[in-house]
Amino acid sequence: MTAKDENTKRECRVLISGAGPVGLALAIELGRRNIDCVLVEKRDGSVSVPKMSAVSARNMEFCRRWGIAERVRNAVWSENNSLDFVYLTTMRGRELARMKVPSHSDRGSLSYTPEGGCHCPQIYFDPILTECAQGLSSVEIRYRTELSSFTQSAEKVVATLKDGESGETETIEADYLVGCDGAGGVVREVLGIGLGGRGVVAQSLNIFFRSPELSALHDKGWARFYRAIGHEGCWSELIAIDGRELWRLTVFDSERTPGTAEDLLRRVVGCDFPFEIISASPWERRDVVADGFGGGRAFLAGDAVHQCSPTGGLGMHTGIEDAVNIAWKLEAMIAGWGGSDLMASYEAERRPIGERNVEFATRAFRQITGIPGGDALADDTSAGDSQRAALAEATADLRRYSVSEIDKAQYCYENSPICVPDGATPPPAAPPGKYVPSARPGTRAPHAWISDGVSTLDLFGDGFVLLDLSGGPGDVESLADAMAARNVPFRVECVADPDTARAYERRFVLVRPDGHVAWRGDDIPADPGSVVDTVRGALSAR
Repeated sequence: MTAKDENTKRECRVLISGAGPVGLALAIELGRRNIDCVLVEKRDGSVSVPKMSAVSARNMEFCRRWGIAERVRNAVWSENNSLDFVYLTTMRGRELARMKVPSHSDRGSLSYTPEGGCHCPQIYFDPILTECAQGLSSVEIRYRTELSSFTQSAEKVVATLKDGESGETETIEADYLVGCDGAGGVVREVLGIGLGGRGVVAQSLNIFFRSPELSALHDKGWARFYRAIGHEGCWSELIAIDGRELWRLTVFDSERTPGTAEDLLRRVVGCDFPFEIISASPWERRDVVADGFGGGRAFLAGDAVHQCSPTGGLGMHTGIEDAVNIAWKLEAMIAGWGGSDLMASYEAERRPIGERNVEFATRAFRQITGIPGGDALADDTSAGDSQRAALAEATADLRRYSVSEIDKAQYCYENSPICVPDGATPPPAAPPGKYVPSARPGTRAPHAWISDGVSTLDLFGDGFVLLDLSGGPGDVESLADAMAARNVPFRVECVADPDTARAYERRFVLVRPDGHVAWRGDDIPADPGSVVDTVRGALSAR
């Protein structure tokens, strides 16, 4: 191994390790803020296996901000294809239950978001993110380049990068390092941060295969998920990846349901059929949250800090939220207006959400695999009638077996050190799948249409925004002056719409760059400097 001349040492503001969707999302957020960042990835950048199949409504809101929502929504899945969840014995066998989900073209406007989730497997989603990141002048993506080690001081991080082809090493200095490098990433290992939680929940198997003929072999129509139920209960789910010929079969617990990939494909379909196996990948379904979200100038995001069952689509969803949360805080520190406590708020805010989402995913997985089965489910016999009756009772409300898009997006950074509480009593927990708009400090600011095709969410993303919902020009100069004195990016948006005012519940609402409410009130605070110092992490609200 040789080392490059030390004169080639590179400097950047933020070094990101791992160019999966979370690392790419962070690079996009930083790049849009003109923060010089280098994204390194030990792989070659190609994505050959669709580990995830959908983009959540909240993540689509970020895609909307980045200008790629339309591309993501139309990348592969027809807007007319059904999104149903079908429970069956086999694809050619008996349909046992169905949860109807409208297609994109049929679902209409949603009350809680301008976007809605969409089917866009990772083999299509990652390249869209990559192209978006590469189009930003302050972002450099380096494939086949591995972060092998790093040290840090009070002023910087010094990392060693290894070229995957030549084996050469080089040094890069950065103000900050973010590890988006997955479950076995280098950043968490060097920081010595352990993992807590239940650990391995199940040994699972993904079979990615091609079969143009499969869609014509059954009578169930298009759906997003076909969940197979056998003698052991619900044992697998089949997903149409491209709506044409690509499919993925996930065997929930390969120890409970053993077999070769070929035999498992024939079992779920119910007959022999033409197929080409592209990959068969065993993997551990996990339930873990890291004991820390970073240390010093190095931080963790995505699977590096929380790993969950993909049931419910919470893995990438949670990781991209991490990226959006930490990006504006890094910008604040680099630009000089962030306070000394700002970076600590990253863990304070994201840990509870990570723990919540991991719990959601494990619960959903156990509910699905707990659906009762039987040997006679497909039979027209008294035993079959009895087993189907038991299954019908267990699945009377199929929505409890999924994590809704509303549940994913509806959360609050309770007790955040950089949000100013307004004394409002927390509302009762919303029933699963029910949207209860709220603009309490810490919440994701509610969506409301303010003009044709323009959502309140379109106002957020760069700097702090004060929504003036007073119906007239409010006296906001003192708050604007306090922001200017501290160099905090800030602007005022006047929204004269009664429906929006009702959703936000106060005359003035201060929204952070990540779209979460930082403060609200019916009057501008008497001490605006205290509010500004709190939300920029320079003064605790408590």
